[in-house]
Amino acid sequence: MYLTKDEIFPLYKSGELIIRPLLSEEQFGEMTLDLRLGTDFLVSFQGREPYIDATGDVAARPISSFFQETKRLIGETFFLHPHQTVLCSTLEYLKLPNDVFVSISTRSSFSRLGLLISSIVQPGYCGCLSLELTNHNNNAIKIRVGSAILQARFFKLSKETNYFSGERKYACQVRPVPSKANLDKEISILQKMSFK
Repeated sequence: MYLTKDEIFPLYKSGELIIRPLLSEEQFGEMTLDLRLGTDFLVSFQGREPYIDATGDVAARPISSFFQETKRLIGETFFLHPHQTVLCSTLEYLKLPNDVFVSISTRSSFSRLGLLISSIVQPGYCGCLSLELTNHNNNAIKIRVGSAILQARFFKLSKETNYFSGERKYACQVRPVPSKANLDKEISILQKMSFK
């Protein structure tokens, strides 16, 4: 079930939904919550290696070595170059109820610039949301840290789930984290198989 402001706001007021810091209650729209760009970034760059190895090969260069950490203060600007992917986080820390999940997308004003984000946040998640910002434009885009670039849509499940019932690769983070695709369990299973 899709939640409207009349259903989301009481969850926030009661403490079942935690959003910190909330700049203004005007971040709540009729169907969405605006979320802001945080201060920490992992910027992808082209190094000497011709590709990022997500196969789980132990001899592969770590995925994190293809990103450089940088930080900006709230109000400072950040350039996102054409066809570049930057990992970042929301300024807000969220703790979702165990029966609510969130769909994240770019706000229309930023989608029209070529910035695209699409993600799901599972029920019970806590932490800042990790984002994969990609500039699909042919021009660089200058954005301001703290700007509301995302919108969250809330959905209620028919019953509660336990987010921490299994192992989580990206739980409770407050800064962006590089991909851990090379650690997926099926990778080790595939490596043991013989393809002849």
